[in-house]
Amino acid sequence: MLFDRLHNPTPLVLLISLLAPLLPTPLLASTESANSGKKSEVLIAELAEDESVSDVEQSAPLKTAEQKKESLKPDPSRSGAGIDTPSSPSRKVAPNIDLKQVAPAPEAQATAPTDKDPDVSETGSVAIKAETEAESEPEIRKGEVFTLLGNDVMPGTSSRLAWTPGIQIAGLSQATPVLVVNGVNAGPTLCLTGAIHGDELNGIEIIRQTVYDLNPEKLSGRVVGIPIVNLPGFQQGSRYLPDRRDLNRHFPGSANGSLADRIAHSLFENVIRRCDMLVDIHTGSLKRTNLPQLRADMNNPEVAEFTRGFDRMAVVHSTGSPGMLRTAAVQAGIRTVTLEAGESHRIQQHQISAGVNSLTSLMERQGMISRMFVWGDPEPVYYDSDWIRANHGGILFSEIDLGAKVSEGEILGYVSDPITNAQHPIRANSNGRVIGMAVDQVVMAGFAAYHIGTEAEVPGE
Repeated sequence: MLFDRLHNPTPLVLLISLLAPLLPTPLLASTESANSGKKSEVLIAELAEDESVSDVEQSAPLKTAEQKKESLKPDPSRSGAGIDTPSSPSRKVAPNIDLKQVAPAPEAQATAPTDKDPDVSETGSVAIKAETEAESEPEIRKGEVFTLLGNDVMPGTSSRLAWTPGIQIAGLSQATPVLVVNGVNAGPTLCLTGAIHGDELNGIEIIRQTVYDLNPEKLSGRVVGIPIVNLPGFQQGSRYLPDRRDLNRHFPGSANGSLADRIAHSLFENVIRRCDMLVDIHTGSLKRTNLPQLRADMNNPEVAEFTRGFDRMAVVHSTGSPGMLRTAAVQAGIRTVTLEAGESHRIQQHQISAGVNSLTSLMERQGMISRMFVWGDPEPVYYDSDWIRANHGGILFSEIDLGAKVSEGEILGYVSDPITNAQHPIRANSNGRVIGMAVDQVVMAGFAAYHIGTEAEVPGE
């Protein structure tokens, strides 16, 4: 019978089937709403106004107070280089490395000089202060964070940083390495610059051997080594920049000047001003060699006292020329001397050893390191020094050694004419010591052949 009704619908059934698509949905669902109305009202009341059912289904469970505290702790696996310090998001923590190990070259950081002393962060200073108060020996101060070139070098660590003036041609720029050893204890900052003329290889090796042998766990203060080996124009060992200027005549430099001015300004503002003491290492030029010696303005009492820390090192009084790194640094309040050692374009181990020994004795005298050290007899200070020049052209043959003491009228060497075989002697014009000389070579008349220093006393003695 049901089958018959479906195939033979009444007029009322046909009417309802025709009107059904036109009826609103709530009316059709009224029966279901009536059956579950109370239950739906409760579920809707538990949802926030801006929350949907899908949001609730995909949401994570609420965290307890302890879980929130744990989630805020930094991940220890992300500590080290490239992680922002809590005190300053713009600075990076320099990695602690063994400088003797082979490592990729560091990338230079774009830096700008700041008026605020960034030496110690607020967070770091609190921790350092707490540790200092807990020390039983208050005279030994804990080391501080050393900020240089946008990186924080932590106490008791060593790191490789990089400096670049940022004005070279793109693709040809290569950063200059900056070796930093920050001691575990507080102390002065000693900076060592070398090869500022690009051809002074002994200076590079003196810095490398001095800095590599330092142990930050036994150092008080900081040592910063800057072997300037790759400034533009220096790749071929030239003493001059592409603009035909001597970099060591343009300090402290200018941000809007010549190429030499801009490079000098970048180095001076970003690195040199962070120093308390500076030793600028040079060699002889134009096929000349120098006895290991200091060039210093002995009229400056602080500089004169500073020279006493170098063991067995002769000192030549020199006020310095305008634009020299030594002159600009002294004017900025940094005790500075120039260390001359050997000949350019060469690696001379005996000259290097003398330089390393003198720098080590300086650090010992400044209280930066402690070692079993026997001080030698102090070398005399040479106030007056003169170059003796050849009066004839020819081949120079020296009869005297570097560092020898000479008497007035003594023959220092000969200039031989290769055509006539005439021998022209070069004689000392005063009593003194040979502190610099030219290597044997072809010379012209007027060539500076021997540098004689005349012994004198330190002012005030």
